[in-house]
Amino acid sequence: MTAIDQSTSLFTDLVPRRVRRGWAAQGLYRDLDLFSLFDEQARRLGDRTAVVDAEGEVGFGELRDLALRLAGGLAEHGVGRGDVVGVQLPNSRLSCIVELAVAALGAVLLPFPPGRGGKEAATLLSGARAACVIVPGTHRGHDYLTPVLALARTLPELRTVVSAQRTDRSPCLADLLRSEPAVPARPDPDGAARIMVSSGSEAAPKMVAFSHNALATGLGAVVGEVLEPGERPRSLWLVPLSAAFGSNATVGTLIVHGGTLVLQPRFDAAEALRLIERHRPSHVLGVPTMMRMMADEPSAATADTSGVRAVVVGGAKLDGATARRAAALFRCPVVSTYGSSDGVHCAMSDPTRGGSRSGRPNPAIVDIRVVDDDLNDVGPGQVGEIVARGPFTPLCYVGAPHLNARYRTPGGWVRTDDLGVLDADGRLTVVDRRKEIVVRGGASISPLEVEQLLLQLDGVRDAACVGVPDALMGERLCACVVPAPGATITLGGLVAQLRHRALEDRKLPERLVLVDRLPQTPTGKVDRRRLRTIACRGPMTDG
Repeated sequence: MTAIDQSTSLFTDLVPRRVRRGWAAQGLYRDLDLFSLFDEQARRLGDRTAVVDAEGEVGFGELRDLALRLAGGLAEHGVGRGDVVGVQLPNSRLSCIVELAVAALGAVLLPFPPGRGGKEAATLLSGARAACVIVPGTHRGHDYLTPVLALARTLPELRTVVSAQRTDRSPCLADLLRSEPAVPARPDPDGAARIMVSSGSEAAPKMVAFSHNALATGLGAVVGEVLEPGERPRSLWLVPLSAAFGSNATVGTLIVHGGTLVLQPRFDAAEALRLIERHRPSHVLGVPTMMRMMADEPSAATADTSGVRAVVVGGAKLDGATARRAAALFRCPVVSTYGSSDGVHCAMSDPTRGGSRSGRPNPAIVDIRVVDDDLNDVGPGQVGEIVARGPFTPLCYVGAPHLNARYRTPGGWVRTDDLGVLDADGRLTVVDRRKEIVVRGGASISPLEVEQLLLQLDGVRDAACVGVPDALMGERLCACVVPAPGATITLGGLVAQLRHRALEDRKLPERLVLVDRLPQTPTGKVDRRRLRTIACRGPMTDG
């Protein structure tokens, strides 16, 4: 283990240094900090478009200059090397400028989307010992500034609160952007650069620290998997840039590959289709729910999507029905990824072809093993827990020694709690998330398996499955379904259709809850914690 010279004991590299430096010796790490890498692109690309947002276009050179001015302004307010900077901004050029400014200072970015509530934001900022936080002010009718100003009075480390809107209560981003430019700090590339926050869809959000090297190599390789050699992508990012999936935007697309980001402040399906027609992105990136919402839009039937070369879907498992709808809408390949904010990634095979999806792990990102409870490798074809380690592996969990003890091995491997199988050729098939498995009378049921079939049924617009407590069986499977317009959904009808598709009787849903929409996290994933509450409290149909 290596202690990084930042914020005392917050950041400890749980990968042995000889292993980390071994990746550098193999040429997998460039050993440059993120701002230095972006500076190279800005000098090379100059006025070429870096970001397209609601305000128009901004070039690489201008983005660099604005980032250094903001870095100078933040430095005047006491922000420096190793400080954690919380950022809660919607997608725009500003969110990119802030990310680059924090990197230029050698500070550590802690981004989280505006949808996070005040209580959760307070937990993140206090747990990470944030020295500064940047908020929108008021956004979509919600006041973000007042709660963090109150929080700052209770957290001694939180010295600076910055608002994106002008106010007499805190420094304003517009003023800081007119500061004298900072001199880039050039921090240790193995030092912490970003704290990713898990979506919180299944449990309380976790904070995971990544180094400059890990982000540049890992996210650069993730984005590179869908590019031609030397290609500069023009990518429409539908997810928040502050999400783990969205971290591929500024780092993977802009910094590493010199690509262009097309952004909307908040996902809107109709507006996303208009952006695709207007700006003709080469790649569209989002979560499965977003793909279904765009396919449901009336304008989808006539939308010109001919510029799109690939659709990349992450953040949640992509079912075949949604993949086929996305492929029909965009008339291009649909790429599905398996991964998490814990530094795990594997690109999966074409999800439109049905059958089990598999993928070959990319060692430039992470190696993957499948192990038993004692962390011994299981044989080919055997189900076990997926563990990962490679250049993209994070330093540690932040402010959570219990998570480091639970999810990191002595050799630095990351335990995922996901179940998978490696075949004899090294291809990975993801079975399910262990924590989502429903145990009915001692027998395990995979909710994802049932969900994939539900989404193929007539009258089902969207669906997710969760376990609900049961005094006799321990748990029973509840199907939470959004009916298509005009459809009448009954539990008996669903069960009959699922049986017709050869689902085993023991896996059939025994409860049904009808909802207008599935609850979502701020990053667009199905919020399974809220869904379980709805399933337990809401009107329910028994089998």
